[in-house]
Amino acid sequence: MKKSKLSLLLVLTLVLSMFLAACSGGNKDTGSDKPKDKGGEKPAAEQLADKQELNVLESAEIPTMDSVLGTDVMSFTTMNAVNEGMYRLDADQKVVPAGAEAMPEYNADKTELTVKLRKDAKWSNGDPVTANDYVFAWQRAINPDTASEYGPYFMSGKIKNADAIAEGKAKVEDLGIKAEDDYTLKITLERPIPYIESFITFQLFYPQNQKFVEAQGADYAKDAAHILYNGPFKMTKWDGPTATEWVLEKNDTYHGAKDVTLTKINFNVSKDPQASANAFTAGEADITPKLAQAAIISQFEGSKELLQYQEPTIFWLKMNEKIPALKNVNIRKAIALSVDKKAMVDDVLANGSIAAEFLVPKGFTFDTKGKDFRETTKSYQAMNKDEAKKLWEKGLSELGVKEVALTYVGGDTETSKTTDAFVKDQLEKNLPGLKLTIESVPFKIRIDREQKMDYGLLFSGWGPDYADPMTFMDLYLTGGDHNKMDYSNPKYDELVKAAQTDLAAKDEERWKALQDAEKILLEDDAAIAPMYQRSVNLLINPKVKGFAHHAFGPDYSYQWIKILK
Repeated sequence: MKKSKLSLLLVLTLVLSMFLAACSGGNKDTGSDKPKDKGGEKPAAEQLADKQELNVLESAEIPTMDSVLGTDVMSFTTMNAVNEGMYRLDADQKVVPAGAEAMPEYNADKTELTVKLRKDAKWSNGDPVTANDYVFAWQRAINPDTASEYGPYFMSGKIKNADAIAEGKAKVEDLGIKAEDDYTLKITLERPIPYIESFITFQLFYPQNQKFVEAQGADYAKDAAHILYNGPFKMTKWDGPTATEWVLEKNDTYHGAKDVTLTKINFNVSKDPQASANAFTAGEADITPKLAQAAIISQFEGSKELLQYQEPTIFWLKMNEKIPALKNVNIRKAIALSVDKKAMVDDVLANGSIAAEFLVPKGFTFDTKGKDFRETTKSYQAMNKDEAKKLWEKGLSELGVKEVALTYVGGDTETSKTTDAFVKDQLEKNLPGLKLTIESVPFKIRIDREQKMDYGLLFSGWGPDYADPMTFMDLYLTGGDHNKMDYSNPKYDELVKAAQTDLAAKDEERWKALQDAEKILLEDDAAIAPMYQRSVNLLINPKVKGFAHHAFGPDYSYQWIKILK
């Protein structure tokens, strides 16, 4: 398996527009560099607060808590707090055993993994977590009747027989996961996967208690009372996808409960960044959502309360090719070249984010020689107003029209509204005859609009699910579950699928195929228009120690947090 360099990256330190090399790793502030006194008692600064209760603000509601139906980081981050799979990321991005006793054992060609599960893992109702719970969840995820988006997308070409099951040509029992006994799993792959260990940390692969899920029927995971938990915390309050507040409490049945210090976490949704900062200043919140406004960030410049780092998340414009105007490659190229991304990150965001002229982020994945994916390939779609205008006029002529009107779907947060207004202004100013109507919608609705392809342009983003460029590259395969814009290029498909199959064990050739595919997507076809790679800026109470952020999968882990006096 190719060794990930994520844990070697530096935590980003920023002063607004000045920043260092990207950090795509996590950070756990343990305070271990502070000495204890000779009497064995910790100094006052390290003494635990009497009340181990954390108050967190988030910028969006939780769309789902069903691990086989989740598609977004808000859901994944919450699932990561209350449930766990065989493996999880630790604070340094290392894959470590969670529900498993040890790392997997492999057969000779690495197409079979044997996983021994720990025998002390329990559900919150007291039932043991067994191998069947994993088999049931994986089969449920791939079952066409479940309509899981991530099940077919994630397992396709990787877990044995997943494609045949998704197409209705095989039974769910044929999926490449078997319970050898109550605490032994055998996972069979279609072929060796170089990133398999980070891959199976993902929330889709969490177990589910079959008896409980089937007893709940359609009510499963509709609210906190209809879910079982096997992770560090359990949900004691959540009224479903529209809820703007929820509560997690320590799960005493968790096998590692003795190492969990927090007793309670209160979450509230705050979509106004200034209101979030005000609540933090007033002592009403210990952790804010990600803040993107320069005016707010500057208020805390140099403060130990400001946590800043670059993450491998890219935001882009998706262009729905079911719309005739966007089916035209010259129209798409004109749009892609018309936005001043440097002005966006320097003047609009001004939060350390960087202009993205690429699909695979900087500082995310490295080849076997330690070189960043971005170091060995080109950048694409640099702003060029003159070229954009020529392409636009050519596209209009080919379409036989003088104007194009499109619906632009964006988010309902203040950051989204500001960014979307900037993009609209840039496009309409640089492309005469383009008329955009912005529709700012809540996160869950934006996801639904994307799934139904109910948009012209859509401002979207993607954070990686595992430590490999493939987590970005397979999004735009023809007919893919995350394509959702009717894009198709046989050569792109050929290159990405070769990287998934024949080239899986040929590192240099695989890397080259993915880089060639990126060129097709961005330069030849302008299928999407990348805008920026996000820098995270959030406020965290200095008394909160042990907060961990992650490069892929869930944003954060809360289980190592301790609140000091």
